Amino acid sequence: MGRTLIVEADGGSRGNPGPAGYGALVRDAATGTVLAERARYLGVVSNNVAEYSGLVAGLEAARSIDPEARVLVRMDSKLVVEQMSGRWKIKHEDMRRLAAEAAQVLPPSQVTYEWVPRADNSAADALANQVMDSRGEIAHDHWAADTTPVTDQGQADTDPAADEPADPSGAPGADAAGPGFDTPTRPSGARARFDGAEPLTVVLVRHGQTPLTVAGAYSGSSVPGPSLTARGRVQAAQAADLVYRIGRDRWTDVPRPTEIVASPMVRAQETARAVSRRLGLHVATDERFAEVHFGEWEGLTADQIAERWDGHPEQWLVSGTEAAPGGESMADVGDRVWAGLQDLLAQGTGRTVVVVGHAVQVRAAVGRAIEAPPSRWAGFRVPPGSVSIVRLWADGATELTVVGCPSEP
Repeated sequence: MGRTLIVEADGGSRGNPGPAGYGALVRDAATGTVLAERARYLGVVSNNVAEYSGLVAGLEAARSIDPEARVLVRMDSKLVVEQMSGRWKIKHEDMRRLAAEAAQVLPPSQVTYEWVPRADNSAADALANQVMDSRGEIAHDHWAADTTPVTDQGQADTDPAADEPADPSGAPGADAAGPGFDTPTRPSGARARFDGAEPLTVVLVRHGQTPLTVAGAYSGSSVPGPSLTARGRVQAAQAADLVYRIGRDRWTDVPRPTEIVASPMVRAQETARAVSRRLGLHVATDERFAEVHFGEWEGLTADQIAERWDGHPEQWLVSGTEAAPGGESMADVGDRVWAGLQDLLAQGTGRTVVVVGHAVQVRAAVGRAIEAPPSRWAGFRVPPGSVSIVRLWADGATELTVVGCPSEP
């Protein structure tokens, strides 16, 4: 009978027509293993055009894996399934064009179509929503270890050392511990360990932009909101794309993320959901990773605070130990954040946990990891949607990886 591949495809349009994108993936029918992923932002088109575009992309990915394979297409679009099966007519010109394009990818005798409930097409739907958020493109091929890696922007990585562990600067290669040491190789710039002890890797993600971010107002944990702006949703999706690559084609010495923990604030939860869609992981909530409680300063700008509390906001930043009126100091945040990180460490090393939170919360985590006093934490720049990595060993050793902000040039 030969090999059988399964194509799962979907598309969406926020407005119909409106900002749209598609998602598609190819699975091995025998094992269920995902062999390829495709997703792309399409601009303003209809929902049906987006669905057909996802079908074409999925079939093309299947053909690249095995042009002789039988292909079962599973979609939650009754329209596309019935039209491609020849039972319904196609009236819309753009859809006729895309249907003809899909029919030419593989011989019709090799392809069959099956309608599935939306819940059974969640992986393709998640990819489509991811690129609608990021307005980008995803192209991953997992089916051949010797193929050239493909980046989230759909461009082949032609670096001859691409399969070697990469450090945050992108420099290829790895440094051995040196002659006479029987230790594994490590990326350039990584902390040297000669005992083989594995750390806990924590990926710190700051939420995307909110209206208060734009206004320059102090937005803490005393109120649940605000939500992300449109720009903030894009930043969250871009951060999610970078987090997805950890342990795959970036920072390849780091285990792939297996857990997501988020602050309870709305903006952090929305950002965590973008990461969750990309990784296919559940989001747990931990109040210890909430933003600093600003008390009476909540929602005010620095100028407004300075007018009402002469000199106090500067002292809050400079000291790191002075609390906001009715709120917390940065040191207070550091105590609860560090307790949360230590609990994660106690649950086991050799794994990667994503923690989605806030500017002061990230500063506190980094500050405590490198044993910097709270008076220095305000000097850590943490833009919206930024990603940082800290690694924690059971013996108290730590490492900070400088990653950056994928949404900023």
